Amino acid sequence: MRAVNLPARAGWQWVSGGFAIYRRNPPVLSILVISYWFVVVFLNLFPFIGALAASAVIPGLSVGLMQAARNIERGQSASIQTLFSGFRDNVRTLIALGVLYLVATLAVLGLSTIADGGDLLRYMLASSRAERALLEEADFTLSAMVVAIFMVPVLMAWWFAPVLAAWHRQPLGKALFFSFVACAMNWRPFLVYAVGLMLVAVVLPGLVLGLLLIALPALQGFATLVVMVTMGLVVAPTVFASFYVGYRDIFGISEIV
Repeated sequence: MRAVNLPARAGWQWVSGGFAIYRRNPPVLSILVISYWFVVVFLNLFPFIGALAASAVIPGLSVGLMQAARNIERGQSASIQTLFSGFRDNVRTLIALGVLYLVATLAVLGLSTIADGGDLLRYMLASSRAERALLEEADFTLSAMVVAIFMVPVLMAWWFAPVLAAWHRQPLGKALFFSFVACAMNWRPFLVYAVGLMLVAVVLPGLVLGLLLIALPALQGFATLVVMVTMGLVVAPTVFASFYVGYRDIFGISEIV
């Protein structure tokens, strides 16, 4: 297995490639993304154990979405069963990746206590609106910067790790290592990719919402709903499909599965 070092422009091609896959079968890809969210939200309804269970299944579900994107690109069928196809191989490693990611995230949040005395951590772990309200006046700027900086290497290690574990049968350590190296090698396209995602998922929806509010000031709720639905049914599936395009371009398409 070998990662390719791509030019910076590849980052935008991942975004456009994700949209190209979405256009081939919008209903199926949208339904699968909504189902993914439903599973994660449902598991998080259970106190304590729910967050752990959701973290454990996210890598497998993410692989399922990438499998669906690959199937659609190839003109093959994709269904709800495809969403759970990521759990066919190397399940223990996928679950371990999810649990370890949760631990790593909590560890990074723990580091933020150096900057704010634990306000951000307490806010993130608050179980009720009342608890969050007590901390809303706190200044999270410095602690948020600390979290952002330390989460970068965590995201690099986990970005491709699930698909490397599932499609390439990589053990936990190797999956994390190869993912980190691939992201480090391709920091330029990832930077462009981040800017592209910001434009597609934040700037453009914000502009559309602003124009709708100007054109339809009496229908603020309707305008917000239109943008939110578009985000869920178009932007989110495009983003998930772009994950697959990035993997495909850097590692090539695995024919193992």
